[in-house]
Amino acid sequence: MKKETITLVLLLTNLFIAFLGIGLVIPVLPTLMNELDISGSVVGYMVAFFAIAQLIVSPIAGKLIDTIGRKIMIVIGLFIFSASELLFAVGQDLLVLFISRILGGVSAAFIMPAVTAFIADVTTNETRSKALGYMSAAISTGFIIGPGIGGFLAGYGTRMPFFFAAGLACFAAIFSLIMLREPKRQYEETASGKKPGFMRIFAPMYFIVFVIIFVLSFGLASFEAVFSLFVDHKFGFTPTDIAIIITGSGLVGALAQVLLFDRLTKLMGEKKLILVSLVFSSVMVGAMTLVNSYFSVLFVTIIVFVGFDLIRPAATSYLSKIAGNEQGFVGGMNSMFTSIGTVFGPILGGYLFDFDVDYPFYFATIVLIAGSILTFFWAKTKPVQP
Repeated sequence: MKKETITLVLLLTNLFIAFLGIGLVIPVLPTLMNELDISGSVVGYMVAFFAIAQLIVSPIAGKLIDTIGRKIMIVIGLFIFSASELLFAVGQDLLVLFISRILGGVSAAFIMPAVTAFIADVTTNETRSKALGYMSAAISTGFIIGPGIGGFLAGYGTRMPFFFAAGLACFAAIFSLIMLREPKRQYEETASGKKPGFMRIFAPMYFIVFVIIFVLSFGLASFEAVFSLFVDHKFGFTPTDIAIIITGSGLVGALAQVLLFDRLTKLMGEKKLILVSLVFSSVMVGAMTLVNSYFSVLFVTIIVFVGFDLIRPAATSYLSKIAGNEQGFVGGMNSMFTSIGTVFGPILGGYLFDFDVDYPFYFATIVLIAGSILTFFWAKTKPVQP
């Protein structure tokens, strides 16, 4: 148990560092845009290139995780992430910056599924939910703390947060190379004895969960993409107001993952938890168009984030329990469907926002309700074996 705990701490530290590095750069992006005369649309394309690279590489990474191992993919991913941040730190033209974002997407495709598969190997069905809850909390906390540290480092230079993130990721890669040991696989073969191929996406045991992951990612991405614009245009919120709401909601979501997720999965199981969370999120995203005060917006946003922050680890936990020796494949597909939602959610959300500030939230509500209906029928089914 002690060895498992140490391994989990190392894995979660790696994830925290990676997402801390992503969060570090957020405060300096506006300044960097002005320095390099970059438009907002170009920044949007950079985000899209990151997600597209993750989308393309994720299926390949999933196969590699199952064949060459979890540890090596984590280490390579951290080195690639370090290189991407270093390129952004020294880049003076758009080509270098876009290459940096593409490498960032590749690193995400390597690290996330590998860590998930690693956790599945070193935990049991009884302890996995708690570990995956901690994993999601490590990601959320990195995002939350990152901007604050990035703002402090920016006082020493606009590029300093990128250099710091590069150094941190490089340290994590070397530390993981030395300290992590490749885990013993809990499952040596699937019941069918077949190696996972791309068409395994459509296996009944996986496909509905992947669709739910897409719905979650799409809804969350479209919500987050226009949230700051929405509260600015509709309520006149200041950047400080927006930062407090997002940071506060993120902290509550991270606490829910640590304190509630394991208990809730034991109480109702992953399927019912996903259903309840989707229903609450649907209602609250729709309610965002009706609220009219600072505290009501804060309350609604907190519930939305808590719902989203419980769905993702619940889906990941369920998949890891049925995946057998396809942990890397499932992790890669999880990452791929997340990326699809991340790419198209903000694009459609921004397009609808130009028509009416409430339209993105109406549409996200419809998507989440459709996901809730699908989950309702899925929750009634018995698990399908490979």
